[in-house]
Amino acid sequence: MTGYHHGDLPRQLLADAAEMAAELGPEAITLRELARRSGVSHSAPVHHFGTRQGLLTALAVEGFQALNDALSTQQDDIHEMGVAYVTWALEHPGHYAVMWQPRLLSGSSEDLVLAREQAWTLLSTTVAEGAPADRGSQEIEMDAHAAFAIVHGLVGLWLSAALPYPEDPTVRARQVVRRLGLDRP
Repeated sequence: MTGYHHGDLPRQLLADAAEMAAELGPEAITLRELARRSGVSHSAPVHHFGTRQGLLTALAVEGFQALNDALSTQQDDIHEMGVAYVTWALEHPGHYAVMWQPRLLSGSSEDLVLAREQAWTLLSTTVAEGAPADRGSQEIEMDAHAAFAIVHGLVGLWLSAALPYPEDPTVRARQVVRRLGLDRP
């Protein structure tokens, strides 16, 4: 139990919810259990987030914003952006688990829609800017989908333990991402 005494309660609740999501999965999060783990009254999470969906949406928005910050540092290299994606996700498994559960989130949240769209824009723009001049827009879009599928799949396989977790995930991610075939002249 965290034992909340002062400070930023919504931020603490989100941090505790991220821990719960990493440990138990997003479906297992309840406001009552979050309150118990955070050492606050049962009404505290309701006061700040309204509903479980509100809490999870806020957690997903926070996750997308942090992921976007990580991706933004690698806008000149799609391969290193892929490594940044994998690294960030492995370091934030609770956020990551919630971000990709749209049925648990509020699709009408403007903050969520914008943060999610920004992640796609960062990825697809980096793919497009590195593409040869003769590459068509549909091919570029498929390249962006392939890049996303590879990094998202790799994270999912490691976090679910479907593939053994490598000794150095950054090195392995770099090796896998290089297989994208997006090497540019």
